Amino acid sequence: MKIVLQRSKEAAVTVDGEVTGSIASGYVLLVGLTHMDTQEDVKYTAKKIAGLRLFEDAEGKMNRSIQEAGGEVLSISQFTLYGDVRKGRRPSFTEAARPEQAEQLYEAFNDELRKHGLTVETGVFGAMMDVSLVNDGPVTIIVESRQTEKD
Repeated sequence: MKIVLQRSKEAAVTVDGEVTGSIASGYVLLVGLTHMDTQEDVKYTAKKIAGLRLFEDAEGKMNRSIQEAGGEVLSISQFTLYGDVRKGRRPSFTEAARPEQAEQLYEAFNDELRKHGLTVETGVFGAMMDVSLVNDGPVTIIVESRQTEKD
């Protein structure tokens, strides 16, 4: 799994002119899945994201988790995170999970975040989406399940 996490002051996703998910403050997660991902990857990344301390404390240090800050999550499926542009000019998506596998893991990931006490809003899997957000900081972190020691 590869997740681009952006701390935001507000965010929303729209599909066909209708808002399908919105948050006040928290994380916008662009979630990419590869064909090698498993439930272990889902659990690891959800636990990691829930525990990250990316919100400022009274002294201005990033020392509070999303739960401590009262934040929410806007989770967007994003297969293009596995676009390979090393060869040619058009991306290859052979590393991205097939839609049926990706959707199942994406939903499991969102459910796992909820198990950690987070409010999770989403877009629509596989749809063309318009995502708007106000970056906070900006703080942008990439979380990958395959390149990180499991804890």
